[in-house]
Amino acid sequence: MEVANVADFLWKAEHLRKLADKHEKERAVNKQRRRTGLRDCFCELEELENKLNMELKAEVLRVQQQLQKIRNGVYRFQGQLMDVKPTPSLIEKLNDIMTEIENSITIFKEQQHQSFEELLQEERTCWQEICAFENKIDSWALAVKKDMRCPRVQKTKHGISTKTKQEIPIEVMALETFLQQTGGKLGGWDQYDHQSFLKVWTKHHGKPSYRSEVNLYLPGKTEEDIRLHEEWYVEMCRLQEKKKQAIQRWRSERLKEREARVQHEHEVGEAERKEQEVIIGEAHRLKQEEERREAAIRLEAWRIHRRQQQEQEEKQRLIEEILQRKRLKEERRRQQEVKLAVEAHIREKKEEEELRMLEKEAQERVELEEKRRLAAEGIKRFQERDLHKLETKLQEKQAKEEEELERLMKQAKLKEKVESHISRDPSRLWKPTKGWKKRTKEIGPTGGGPVYHMFHRAIPTWRQDL
Repeated sequence: MEVANVADFLWKAEHLRKLADKHEKERAVNKQRRRTGLRDCFCELEELENKLNMELKAEVLRVQQQLQKIRNGVYRFQGQLMDVKPTPSLIEKLNDIMTEIENSITIFKEQQHQSFEELLQEERTCWQEICAFENKIDSWALAVKKDMRCPRVQKTKHGISTKTKQEIPIEVMALETFLQQTGGKLGGWDQYDHQSFLKVWTKHHGKPSYRSEVNLYLPGKTEEDIRLHEEWYVEMCRLQEKKKQAIQRWRSERLKEREARVQHEHEVGEAERKEQEVIIGEAHRLKQEEERREAAIRLEAWRIHRRQQQEQEEKQRLIEEILQRKRLKEERRRQQEVKLAVEAHIREKKEEEELRMLEKEAQERVELEEKRRLAAEGIKRFQERDLHKLETKLQEKQAKEEEELERLMKQAKLKEKVESHISRDPSRLWKPTKGWKKRTKEIGPTGGGPVYHMFHRAIPTWRQDL
């Protein structure tokens, strides 16, 4: 499993390296094509790229030095293990070297982990800024299309009569004047930037903590621009509130005037009742809107509480992970100590076993010498017995051979008595036998008259031409 994991890691590393080389080539080609139009921007990018490359080379050199230091410690530890006798001082020295190597590895891993976390944070920040720029560019394209499809009708400044201007409250005119002087309803910003600002402002309820997050959505704005826009937005909200209050006062005055006229006119009583119903419906609607607003505020508070709770849980989880790592580290150290103690015990047992084996071998050599002496005496005795048995067997074999010779001589004499000499006659093979002569002797006819047909046995085809 470890070999498979290492192979998988190496394959992924090689794939990422090839992908990085490919993107580097594409970036170089695009940079060469666009250098003529954006020379200043590309000069800044080249300076930043050179700086980052120098930092990368320095980081690589530092990591290689740390790895070489760890490798030297491991080689030194291996050199201490070769051709040495186990002693308490040596074990203590090895333990110190192992502790030093483990501490250096742990520090190296923690530094790399911290650097990776910082790089990931910078990558997330950069990605959010890029997304903000892309969304802003997309909003420009949508705004252009919208203007092409639905052209706006420009209102003239003289479209409002003098009578209407006199009736409009001063707060409304103040808001209009403020907007005209400060760049309109967006404060001189484009719609996408203003919407991003409002999104973060509403999320943090106008607290100063929003400035750390709004930079991610507005990478093209400085802190001074954001501060000025914040002051403009606060002033606009204040003037809008005054405008609402003035409009409400104006409406209430108009309502009082209408009620005064209605009191003098009995014919418009029904109209007054309807107007009252309209006012009640408006109040009911405003009440419903206020309830919805309160519900939204409660929901936002619940979300903030939930987010804080999740952050607390995440913090607790990180603390538990750190404690778990410490416990695992302590457990590995304890296991290493136990391992060293076990190895020392095994070496002691091995030495005792070797001493016992040497004693056993000496005893076995003594026993073997005794067995050899007894075996030599037994062999001498057995050889004498075997020699006696061999002489007896030879005498028995010689007697048997004499008896066999006598038997063969008797058989030869008997064979000479009964043996007959017959001469060889090859001509007798084709002469008819006595049985055939007897069968073919002449026999007279048994019936009278001529014979017209005589039956014969069939002759096989293989014997017809013989």
